[in-house]
Amino acid sequence: MSENPSLPNAKKVFIKTYGCQMNVYDSDRMTDALAPHGYSPTQEMGEADLVLLNTCHIREKAAEKVYSELGRIRDFRDERAPGAKKMLIGVAGCVAQAEGEEIMARAPAVDLVFGPQSYHRLPELVARAATERVVDTDFPEEDKFAHLPAPKREATISRGLTAFLTVQEGCDKFCSFCVVPYTRGAEVSRPVAQVVAEARALADAGVREITLLGQNVNAYHGLGDSGRVVSLGALCHRLAEIEGIARIRYTTSHPRDMDDELIAAHRDLEKLMPYLHLPVQSGSDTILKAMNRRHTAAEYLEIIDRIRAARPDMAISGDFIVGFPGETDADFEATVEIVKKIGYASAFSFKYSSRPGTPGAEMDGQIEEHVKAERLEILQTEITRQSQAFNAGCVGMTFPVLIEKPGRNPGQVAGRSPYLQAVHIAAEQDLIGQILPVEIIGQAKNSLEGRIVTANALAV
Repeated sequence: MSENPSLPNAKKVFIKTYGCQMNVYDSDRMTDALAPHGYSPTQEMGEADLVLLNTCHIREKAAEKVYSELGRIRDFRDERAPGAKKMLIGVAGCVAQAEGEEIMARAPAVDLVFGPQSYHRLPELVARAATERVVDTDFPEEDKFAHLPAPKREATISRGLTAFLTVQEGCDKFCSFCVVPYTRGAEVSRPVAQVVAEARALADAGVREITLLGQNVNAYHGLGDSGRVVSLGALCHRLAEIEGIARIRYTTSHPRDMDDELIAAHRDLEKLMPYLHLPVQSGSDTILKAMNRRHTAAEYLEIIDRIRAARPDMAISGDFIVGFPGETDADFEATVEIVKKIGYASAFSFKYSSRPGTPGAEMDGQIEEHVKAERLEILQTEITRQSQAFNAGCVGMTFPVLIEKPGRNPGQVAGRSPYLQAVHIAAEQDLIGQILPVEIIGQAKNSLEGRIVTANALAV
């Protein structure tokens, strides 16, 4: 790769981020990559020299939403005063990877299109885009993380007390409804030393909680210092040794990669939070096979039993798709039944929508939209009931809460419980950054109300 060119100083970049936590992390690293070349982030698109849409292809009509936003940005750019500096427009992320040249054809205002594996080359691509339209959607052989500059401490501090840290990308599972293997590529894990170094930098900047990210994060298999492959459970042990890091989370996981070492880490590591997002997608073995999930409903239930045996206070979250091609009433009832058996603290549920290029899009037995909607309403009613019951069960209990920010009201702060619940507390802002024992005294629709038991921070 050629050396990144120097860019003029005092330029602004505006990034709009869609979708998953990994895209949030990617947007931060794009900012880091551009910083040595004179770009600083702005929240005001009107003052930006460079506008980037970091896109996600998971949700329905994702590409069309991007094109609509590009039209709005084009109109905004065209209305700028005569003689104003040219605003470059770029599209990044999974829609960029999937659409590539199609974006250039449909949106002539776009100067730059690049996929998730190319953002370490962003300064070079931006410099080229000043004189030519650029598309870069290859899957490069080099490790993009090794080529990214370390984020400046000031930038890290501005991101707060919690941070995302990508440890794994891509997926080899090829679920028949999913575009990730085509937009993010094969599974790749970062070396342990690289992850630990970034986590230490985050801790030095005041981060207290890290969330490890991956499209299939528990398939992590990074090389350790000895040259041997290290699992996610072993990586969590290494990260738990870092002074200042008080909490560790990870997402998103696949049931087939929930191994004994990771389950044991939940038992043995106090810093590893008792909250697990483990999607099952369906409770029907017929639909799971059609989805190419490569596990059965019974196997998923057995995994949950093993996790709860190791960590009895574990809260479970999940994902569900209703209306997958061929789903019968009996298949859907099996999904409702597995939800009732598990007892979820929270879960995400969606109507199936086809993704071009995936096997599911070509399957027979596509479900009518009104049937999907009816099933989704039934499922979401049960999930909401369980979530509210879980929150109600927390009232009267005392949890360590990380105080993260000022609350919505004067004299209030907000934090997160170990179970990722939002907790609002009547307290002063000088407590922000501490982990305090908080008694839960009430619940609202989407949050809890707490009372600090003691102002002494917990030793973590």
